[in-house]
Amino acid sequence: MASVLFSSIKLRELTLPNRIVVSPMCQYNSDDGSANDWHLMHLGSMSLGAAGLVMTEMTNVSPVARISPRCAGLWSDENEAALRRVLQFCRTYGVAKLGVQLAHAGRKGSSHPPAAGGKPLTAAEGAWQTLGPSALPFAADWPAPRAMTAEDIRDVIDQHVSSVRRAQNIGYDLVEVHGGHGYLVHQFLSPISNQRTDEYGGGLENRIRFPVQLFTAMRAAWPAEKPMGMRISATDWIEGGWNPDEAVVLAKALKAAGCDYVDVSSGGLDMRQQIVLAPSYQTGFSARIRREADITTMTVGLIDKPEQAEGIVAEGQADMVALARGALYDPRWAWHAAEALGAETAYAPKLRMCQPSLRPQLFPNHRRAP
Repeated sequence: MASVLFSSIKLRELTLPNRIVVSPMCQYNSDDGSANDWHLMHLGSMSLGAAGLVMTEMTNVSPVARISPRCAGLWSDENEAALRRVLQFCRTYGVAKLGVQLAHAGRKGSSHPPAAGGKPLTAAEGAWQTLGPSALPFAADWPAPRAMTAEDIRDVIDQHVSSVRRAQNIGYDLVEVHGGHGYLVHQFLSPISNQRTDEYGGGLENRIRFPVQLFTAMRAAWPAEKPMGMRISATDWIEGGWNPDEAVVLAKALKAAGCDYVDVSSGGLDMRQQIVLAPSYQTGFSARIRREADITTMTVGLIDKPEQAEGIVAEGQADMVALARGALYDPRWAWHAAEALGAETAYAPKLRMCQPSLRPQLFPNHRRAP
């Protein structure tokens, strides 16, 4: 039987050649938000054959939106020019479609990169005032964010819209909104971090209001023929927090607003979370949202084997699978998965000489030594 993992999928007018995605992965190596040679190497390498879609890391919509001073951004002309250089390389030499994840870290911003400890910056280290739905810190030893006003909400929406337009200028095929992992959108969704008493807090309808308004504004600024999705956390993994029932309601509202897929992850909002880690541990959330909200889903989390990914798609647990660490470990993951599953996948033109199925054609007079 033909591999389902290597079948195409159409999102609006974008056709992906297979169901494999390189997940957006923070690199913590930008210069004032701008991509550099590291990003050209990282994304350029992934574009050569790791997946059908390669996502640029969490790319922040303002300096205040960053997790750390080394995080990627798309708020300035310099940021835009630097990313355009990277994408031009990927287009010239690679075979993947290209997407970008736009985000605001909210109360999880103004911190050191994880490899440097991940703790909040001090004033001497250049700390900035973070924002959140409520003045509740990420953890007891973190500074409290400033509770956002109605004007702040409008400004953040405008910043996202501006970054969407820059993404279009650069030539991205797809945009994803980061609504998970405890960042700003997720902070509005969860009753743990959102204790507002206005129209943006309280009941579920109010808590999803900002995420849906944000997505609607971004969707309106993005070409109608290009897809846009949202990454969400399906659960906080904490009693009384954001939960899968609410995630289904959000997915339905996003679909009504023109969302083309939901990238389903989990956690990241609170350090008290109790995550049960296992291979494919988030696919149940993806399957439920796909079924109950009738929306295309992507799943992520401890997926690294070809047969595992094939089963996820074939069994209807998700329409696409995203790899992070698996792609870092094997930047030619799709090549090797295709070999394992008896399928074909695209090779970058300058690397086709190593494609197993083409070796007899490329070297017709060569025979393997006995």
